[in-house]
Amino acid sequence: MLQAHSPTHTNTSLAVQRFSGVLKIVTALFKVILMGDGSVGKTSLRRVYMGEGFKASYMITIGADFAVKKMTLEGGHDVSIQIWDLAGQEHFKSVRSTFYRGAQGALAVYSTVERSSFENIENWVEECWSNAGKKIPVVLIGNKIDLREQFIDNPVMRQTIVTTEEGQALADRIAQRGVHASFIETSAKTGKNVEAAFLELIIRILEAGGLS
Repeated sequence: MLQAHSPTHTNTSLAVQRFSGVLKIVTALFKVILMGDGSVGKTSLRRVYMGEGFKASYMITIGADFAVKKMTLEGGHDVSIQIWDLAGQEHFKSVRSTFYRGAQGALAVYSTVERSSFENIENWVEECWSNAGKKIPVVLIGNKIDLREQFIDNPVMRQTIVTTEEGQALADRIAQRGVHASFIETSAKTGKNVEAAFLELIIRILEAGGLS
C-alpha cells in the first residue's frame, strides 16, 4: 500500500500574481471527484476527512454533494480542495456528467467487502475521463477494511472480499494507461489512511502538472 508523503516540489501548487508591483501568493484550488458505486463509503470518507466524524448510516447522495477543505503542504504552502461527492446509483449517471468538468483528480472508491463495486471501478474511471475530457490522476481506494477483517473467516462473505493484491493490480493497470495513479486502503469507520488518501491525490495532481 502506498503511503502518502508531502511532495518536494510544493511551489508548483501556487499561483503567483503581480498586482501594482506587489508579488502576491494565491492559494491553489484543486477540484477533485469522489466516485464509486453507492454504499461504498464515499460520503463517510468525505465526512471523516472534513472532521465531521463517522456515521453508521446516511441518506443517499442526490446528484452530488460538495465540500471544501484547506490543507498546508510542506513549506507552509496552502492548498484548497473542492471535493465533489458524486451519487453512485446508475439513475444519477446523466446528472453526474456535468460535475466532472474541470476536475484535476479523482478518488475512485470501492468496498473491500463488495466485489461488484470493485469490478465497476474501470467503468467509473472511463466515465470520469470521458466527461472530464482528459485522463486526470486517479487514486484507487479500497474502503471498509475494518469489515474485511471481520469477514475474512466467514466462508460465505469471503467470496465477496477484495484483497490488497487485487486492488494494487487494478491500480497498476490504470497507471499503465499513461496516467498518474496509485492505490491505498482505508477505513472511514476507524479513520485509517483517510487523510493520506486525499494527500496522495494532491501529490499525483502536482506530479501531473498541477494548475498548468
